[in-house]
Order: sequence, then structure tokens, then C-alpha cells
Amino acid sequence: MKLLVLSMNFAPELTGIGKYSGEMVDGLAERGHQVVVVCAPPYYPAWKVGDGHAAGRYTCERPRQGVTVYRCPLWVPRRPSAASRLLHQASFVLSSLPVLLWLALRWRPQVVLAVAPATGCAPAAWLAARLAGARAWLHVQDLELDAAFKMGFLRSAGLKRALLAAERTLLGAFDQVSTISRRMLRQLACKGVALERTCLLPNWVQLQAVEPQAHAVAAAALRARLGIGVGQRVLLFSGTMNRKQGLEVLVQAAQQLQQRQDIVFVLCGNGEMRSELEASAQGLHQVRFLDLQPVGELGALLTMADIHLLPQLRNAADLVLPSKLGGMLASGRPVIAAADDGSEIAQIVRHCGRRVEPESAAAFVQAIEALCDDPEQRVQLGQAARQCAEATLSSRAVLDTLDKDLQALVAVRQPQGPPRGQPQPEV
Repeated sequence: MKLLVLSMNFAPELTGIGKYSGEMVDGLAERGHQVVVVCAPPYYPAWKVGDGHAAGRYTCERPRQGVTVYRCPLWVPRRPSAASRLLHQASFVLSSLPVLLWLALRWRPQVVLAVAPATGCAPAAWLAARLAGARAWLHVQDLELDAAFKMGFLRSAGLKRALLAAERTLLGAFDQVSTISRRMLRQLACKGVALERTCLLPNWVQLQAVEPQAHAVAAAALRARLGIGVGQRVLLFSGTMNRKQGLEVLVQAAQQLQQRQDIVFVLCGNGEMRSELEASAQGLHQVRFLDLQPVGELGALLTMADIHLLPQLRNAADLVLPSKLGGMLASGRPVIAAADDGSEIAQIVRHCGRRVEPESAAAFVQAIEALCDDPEQRVQLGQAARQCAEATLSSRAVLDTLDKDLQALVAVRQPQGPPRGQPQPEV
């Protein structure tokens, strides 16, 4: 099958959408598909274009057999804000459009799959699919409009009505819409997407890469490198350090736990909040900062933890299901997650950790002390976490299901497009 994937974020980004889009493309290529990717140069979460890449020019890469990657120019703001993020996305939408249209008309894919965010790319993906006579698939990683209004990034009631109406029309235009959680599937239904055109595509885990016993020696070495004693408990956050994470609460919790010499906070990641968090944690001897680790060291990092920490802003739990949760569960360690009662995150951690009120340092402190002082409970919850990951988040199972869904979508009568020409040139 010929697949055209539009994903602003892509490998070699180590976290978020870029990580999953990269692994998805690799998995589809392994299953025999020809995949062409249109993306931006890697810039996330540091908000700086990575070494060896350029923000201002088009490039073409062939990282493996069956995969071709076109990188398109984009503007990367130094200090991301609501307005600058819109301009940032718009720059990629404009630069990627001619590449998409050229591929649609010359390469003629059978499926065009767009990953949102950036939702602004979705109309171009739909147009490319229609021009190619292909099926149009939209994969929603988070409901960014809902999140922007709920978290106060956008406030105008008139703008909200207009944007949500446009979103509803856009979602309804795609042949297939997938998302990463059951609660988000319900949100799509509320936006008018017919159930028969939706499917679940959760963010998966490479289970073999986060096998607890296999990484014990490397995890011990990492603890030693960070100056963490044998008897100390490691509380780990690993992921993007941006404002919608609500990370300030972890530094506040560390301040309240200064007297506990047996507790160490490790905050691993990069992003716009990193410098602010480091400044607020100055003088806290039990807080360590660490850059995002390479993929090969992820298992050691996650299994180094005694407890994983998942902060989040209030009202965000059913609009964004953090991809990092899967790795936490696979590591066989309990999770303390900030989530509204009744949310999907709350349901997941009910059997393998603790739910706490969002934006509450006191709630985190109470849960941290309870688990740190109960090693037997930590073991039981950690075992339940690993079992949950094995049962529902295996990368092989998720990508096999995606492969079958793509085959089924193409088997449906193709929409009418321009007449197909002579054999197309290689891409």
C-alpha cells in the first residue's frame, strides 16, 4: 500500500508526537507498505532545530527501505506563546502544501494520513487525498482547541463558536478519524463524527525496551551517576517541560518534602519551562535535572524510578492523554497522576498508582509519602502497572491493528479523483 503521512513532528524527536509518528512509519514499512512522510525538521521539545537540520530549506531523506521523508521549512519561535504557536504552525502548513499537492498528483497514494496537532495541516491533507483519489485519515493526538479554551489560552466566546464549528466540519470530511483514548473517542462523537468512521489508536509501548529486570544494572549505574544513594527513593518525571504539564507543582512538593532525606526528585526533559523550574528549585538538594535520554537508555531511566509522577493542569485529563503514561506503566512502577475524578487517567491509575487533585502540591506530598513508606504496596501497584501495559499497549498489537484498519479502509470504494495517468515516477 502507498501511504502519505503528514506529521509536523517526526523522528528523530525523542518525545511526543514525533516519537510516535516515527515509530508508526517504521512499523508500517516493516509490514511491507511504501510510506512517504511530509514533516518539519526536528525541533521539539527544545524549540530549536536540531543539529544537522535546517529550518529554512526543503530536504529529502531515505532513512530506511520503503520510507521517504520530505522535511519542509518552518518558523520556530524562541519563546512559544499562543500567538507564536499559531504562526509557527501556519509556516509549516504553507511550506508543506506544495509538497503534499505534488505527491498527491504525481505519486498517487492510496491513503493520506494526517496527525493532529497540528490541526491546521488537516485541510491540506484532505485536499491531497481527494486530488489523489485516496482515502483521508485523521489521527487526533490531542483535542487542542478544547484544551486551549479549557486552560484559558483562548477566551473569546465568538471565536470559540467559530473554531469549533470549523473543527466539526473538518472532522466530518475525513473517511476515518482515530484517537488515543476511549474518552477522546466520545469527544469526537460529541463533535458529530459518526462512530463507524472512528477507531482507537492508542500510543503504544515498546515493551521489550522497558523490561524492568533487563535494565537493573544500567538503572543502578544511572542512580550512582546522579548521586542517589541505595536507600533513597526516586520520584521521576520524564517528558516535555511545557506549560500545560503543570510542572510547578512538583517543585512545590519537593519544597514541602525537604526534610525527607530518603526522597529524591528527578526531573528529566527539555522544553520552555526547564529554565524556570531550575530557578525555582535552586537550593533544593533533593532535586536533580536531566536532559531527555536517548532511546537506548529509556529503559534504564524509567526503571530507575521507584515512583513515577504525572502532573497535569485541571480539566485537561480527557483532552490530552499523555503518551509518557505508557512507558511509566511498562516500567513496572506505580504512578501518581494528577487527574480529575472519573477521567480516563484516573481509571487507569486506580489499579496501579494513585490519583491526586490537579495543581495540588499537598495532594502530591500526601501520596508520595504514603507510597514511599509502604514498599509492599509499591511492588503490588508496580506489578499491576506492567500487566496493564502488556495487556493493552504492546506496540506490535497496536500497529497490527492499524495495518488491518488501513487495509479495510482501502478496500472500501475509493472516492473519485482525477484520472490516473501513466506509471508514476519513483519517490
